[in-house]
Amino acid sequence: MTKDSDYPLKQKVPVLSDVAKAAGVSVPTVSRVLNSSKYVAPELRERVMHAVAELGYRPNGAARATRSGKRSMVAVLTGATSNYGYAKTIEGIEQAARNAGLSVIISVIESDDDDAVNAAIDLVLSQPVAGVIILEFDRPGLAAVKAFPQSVPLVSAGGGSRRTGKTPAALLDERGAGRDATNHLLSLGHRTVHHVSVPTMGKHSGRTEGWRAALTAAGVPIPPVVHATWEPASGYRVGKELAARDDVTAVFCGNDDVAIGVISALLDNGKRVPEDVSVIGFDDQPYVAMWRPALTTVRQDFRDLGARAFALLASAIDTGVAPSSSGIKPKLVIRESTAAVE
Repeated sequence: MTKDSDYPLKQKVPVLSDVAKAAGVSVPTVSRVLNSSKYVAPELRERVMHAVAELGYRPNGAARATRSGKRSMVAVLTGATSNYGYAKTIEGIEQAARNAGLSVIISVIESDDDDAVNAAIDLVLSQPVAGVIILEFDRPGLAAVKAFPQSVPLVSAGGGSRRTGKTPAALLDERGAGRDATNHLLSLGHRTVHHVSVPTMGKHSGRTEGWRAALTAAGVPIPPVVHATWEPASGYRVGKELAARDDVTAVFCGNDDVAIGVISALLDNGKRVPEDVSVIGFDDQPYVAMWRPALTTVRQDFRDLGARAFALLASAIDTGVAPSSSGIKPKLVIRESTAAVE
């Protein structure tokens, strides 16, 4: 658990008087520069803006709301809103916040470029938010966690058994779930398991790490990772390549969309699923139980992830103490797309 003394609420952040002192001007002058309310001489304006940059000062509606006790709003920083995991996590946050009498604003981080990250952070901190949740599913989210100033309560939500860093997190143990999925395929008699990965925020995702750990523990060959994007069409392209190989009998995919694309390509190219090739997805999107064959997959409860992230944030706001991170391993759901080797 993070030490109380390390938590953001305990940190000294730059205020208007700090900027004024560094620039050698009065507080009203700083305010006029930042608000563009009255004319300020160019030389003074330049000194103020230089001090703002040097100190890392941000006009902070969030800090004002925390000090005044007006905690009517929380913010979500995210790299996307339409992808299944992102959308359901945000839904979980919104429902939990609504039940607590708070509203939610969302700021999309366009990329992990410094300017894009800072623009999203500045938008959030210009609002009277009491706290912030960052979805750490991708590189923009990871960059935002690293760049976020220690001025308001902050919680992240994402995959992984545990990361380093001071930010409390609601987590999904994707590594453990990836290991379970791979072990299931090995238990069916497959000599090894091929892996189609989706984009990640780091070198490998927890899903890929779990797959590799299971194969290593079993002492079986570890095939090269096949890379795809998030979309079914990408899975289909990869699936055509896998269908041309006789050594592929089991495939663990990084998400359900890719798994559906892989299955479609296998079927279109003369392979039977699961008789010739077993396929596992990841996420358990609502439609995959109705697919034929119904998809074996890993069920990630993203709504619960969002609710857990909000619970951590609410605790931090109320107590000023960093809560312990919360981690849950997603569950393997066995359906029709996997079978024993014939």
